[in-house]
Amino acid sequence: MPARRRSYILVPLFIVACSIGAAIFTGGGVKAATTPEDSVIQSLRQFTSVYEVVEKNFADEVKPDKGIYKGAIPGMLRELDPHSNFFDPRDYKILLEDQHGHYSGVGMIVQDRSSKTVVLTVFGGSPAYRAGLRPGDTILEVNDKKTDGLSTNEVADLLKGPRGTHVQVVVQRPGAEKPITFNAIREEINRSSVDGFMIKPEQQIAYIHIAQFNENTGKDMEDMLKKFGEPNLKGLILDLRDNPGGLLNEGVETAGHFLKKGDLVVNQHGRASPNKNYTAQHSGTSGENYPIVVVVDRYSASAAEIVTGALQDHDRALVFGENTFGKGLVQVVFPLNDNTGLALTSAQYYTPSGRFIQRPYSNISFLDYYYHNNLDQKNTQDVKMTDSGRTVYGGGGIAPDEKYDTPKLNPFQIQVLRNSAIFNFTAKYFGSQADLKLPKGWSPDEAVINAFHDFLMKASIPFTEAEFTTNHQWMKEQLRVEMYKTAFTYEESQRVQIEMDPEIAKAIDLLPKAKALLDNAKKMLVERMTRQERAALAH
Repeated sequence: MPARRRSYILVPLFIVACSIGAAIFTGGGVKAATTPEDSVIQSLRQFTSVYEVVEKNFADEVKPDKGIYKGAIPGMLRELDPHSNFFDPRDYKILLEDQHGHYSGVGMIVQDRSSKTVVLTVFGGSPAYRAGLRPGDTILEVNDKKTDGLSTNEVADLLKGPRGTHVQVVVQRPGAEKPITFNAIREEINRSSVDGFMIKPEQQIAYIHIAQFNENTGKDMEDMLKKFGEPNLKGLILDLRDNPGGLLNEGVETAGHFLKKGDLVVNQHGRASPNKNYTAQHSGTSGENYPIVVVVDRYSASAAEIVTGALQDHDRALVFGENTFGKGLVQVVFPLNDNTGLALTSAQYYTPSGRFIQRPYSNISFLDYYYHNNLDQKNTQDVKMTDSGRTVYGGGGIAPDEKYDTPKLNPFQIQVLRNSAIFNFTAKYFGSQADLKLPKGWSPDEAVINAFHDFLMKASIPFTEAEFTTNHQWMKEQLRVEMYKTAFTYEESQRVQIEMDPEIAKAIDLLPKAKALLDNAKKMLVERMTRQERAALAH
């Protein structure tokens, strides 16, 4: 276990998914508050008394991990802020895996479907992919251990293990008469947080998506830009949608690649931590010259907001999409006993212009805070200016320079997605055609659309023929993305999805505006330097 503390811009949605009920106690952390020591001791005695009464008299047996880990400690931390968080051994292990960007296993994502563990995604080239496992397979056994009664987390833990060890997986495949057995050798699964491609190669326009900020993000992004021939790029789409955050230093390195050396990326300060400026350290100039559109949404948070705020405040990129999450707090992760960890808010951070983007969290429920709908929230008292004099506000995340209103789903689309009809149809379609091969560039034809029509009817999913006809193109696109995961690879399906994404198409159209913003910022910088030189000569 790492002994050093890590500055970590915590992942909001990760906390919701894994540890809403987690908890911890650290004497040092409590004593750091302004409460006198005797009051702390008295409070601990009261807690011990309450716990003893509960343990002796509650109707069912009370286990310490439920009463302490999942009750008392998270309750204490929730009183501080929404992002201080305790990680039990399993969650702490996942946190470290996310930071490192790799783990040892078979390379697939599983999900609970009707109390059964179903394969959701198989990563291309992984042991699971080579063995022949597919999305839609229901896992029945792992190494002769039946999965009946096991949670999806428990099944996922069975699939992981030391590198080089054997794992046998028995699944029920839709369309297959009998269960199928697959054998694989566990490997180290490296999941880069960065992926991308030349989305408009004839125009030298690149697309990069960053899923989160782990230990390798900055290097992986630079390597990808080198592969694209960065000095020749005419534009970049930097996609930070759904990016929940990650390591502070990696966010600084990512933003710094596109800024001039010495430019301020972010400032942080807190009661127990000194004020600190993080500046761009990139020594090259190739990242400073081409226009950038940063695409964000309401789930772009923390380190993703640091990158977005820095590029916006320095007029280096045009920001496009929705208001970001609005998290301006920094956590330090403290390793604790028994392979647990505590992420404690230690500082606030400020964008280069000096704005504090944290949304208010007092007098609001925990869930309302995370699933906020007020995207126009801002602090009108926290008004700052970008380098070129554009007005920006704190208090409500990063407001985009150009907004994008995501098209709302119609009732037919909601029904289809709510019933996982696209996923289930794809699993059955390929399950009944074990040796089916599809050509590169494949797209669903009318035969596939008609088969999906019949599948909806057999599944008793209500729709009208008029709805089906109206949504023909939408179904074709959804089916193409989902079916690519099985016919080709998960990675290729993601590329197809991006190529069809109307928001990304609009972002490409905005590159001329991003270039005008960049050119204007450079012009104003030259004028400012000229004025300073003249003033110096006058003296």
